[in-house]
Amino acid sequence: MQNFILQNENAVYYECGYSCDNEIFIKAGDEQFFITDARYGIEAKSRLKNTHLIVAQTSLIKEARLLLRKLAPKKLSLDPADFSYQSLKDLTRDMYFSLDFAHNFSQKKRIIKNADEIEILKKAAKLGAKGFNKIAKKLSKIIANKEKISEQKLNFLSAQILQKHGQLGLSFAPITAFNANAAKAHALPEQIIAKKGDLFLLDAGIRYQRYCSDRTRTLELNQKMQMSKTQKFKDSKKNEIYQIVLQAQQAAINAVKPGILACDIDAKARSVIQKAGYGKNFFHSTGHGVGLDIHELPRINQSSTEILKEGMVFSIEPGIYFEGEFGVRIEDVVVVTKNGCEIF
Repeated sequence: MQNFILQNENAVYYECGYSCDNEIFIKAGDEQFFITDARYGIEAKSRLKNTHLIVAQTSLIKEARLLLRKLAPKKLSLDPADFSYQSLKDLTRDMYFSLDFAHNFSQKKRIIKNADEIEILKKAAKLGAKGFNKIAKKLSKIIANKEKISEQKLNFLSAQILQKHGQLGLSFAPITAFNANAAKAHALPEQIIAKKGDLFLLDAGIRYQRYCSDRTRTLELNQKMQMSKTQKFKDSKKNEIYQIVLQAQQAAINAVKPGILACDIDAKARSVIQKAGYGKNFFHSTGHGVGLDIHELPRINQSSTEILKEGMVFSIEPGIYFEGEFGVRIEDVVVVTKNGCEIF
């Protein structure tokens, strides 16, 4: 792809090593251009890699039009999700190049991670895991001391711990759910007070050097909690469901290797749950790509025909949910290796 234009922050960062909330990036042949306003000029100048900086004196779209007139490309690719209808209309007015609407083309470029990206993602996962362990330790102490803590307060506390009080960013707002609220795959925290013996689902991640981690653990609240995948519940149904989800996740992990279709990984997890009689209670995909975006390619679902290749990074996160009762999900991020996969 010789000529393209971007406005998505992570896509721009991938191309030139810097992005901000007001930018347009243009690649024309071997040249790259970053257009922004004066607020970001000095920062951009110090961080851009192999890219010309243009500090706009008018609107970014107008500056981009002026530049494209000079460059005169015959064809320009873009992701239609990047630009509003009005922006596209203004950008292409009186221009004579053809537009190539290339959906997700940046994520397609980034679908295979290089060695440096994989190391950053591993570090992100380790930092995220440390945060999970600290949350378990803090919550164990709260339960032991019979202190009151709600989902909302725990959500705030979890975010603080994961961010190391401001040193790291979050991949997304943490999901902290007790009992019936855990049956909502993306539950919002409520004023539910934690009690010893309650089921607790934590889904969260951090950003390290802009790359995301993502992890989910489900456990029983007590004074000796730990975030491993070896968990026991006093309630027999919860214990049964947890073991089924764990088996489903392991079946999917065991199936990962180059050359396998993404939908076949989903099928491995889903078949374990279906055979146990809970197919209708697993209502989301088995996983998603993880990188600069928390949700990117490849998609690990029933319809994805993406062929897995070495260097692809994605989550494996089957779950079983009972509305009004509880939900269980277990999630890890893996990278496809030469002969299988590695869990971060």
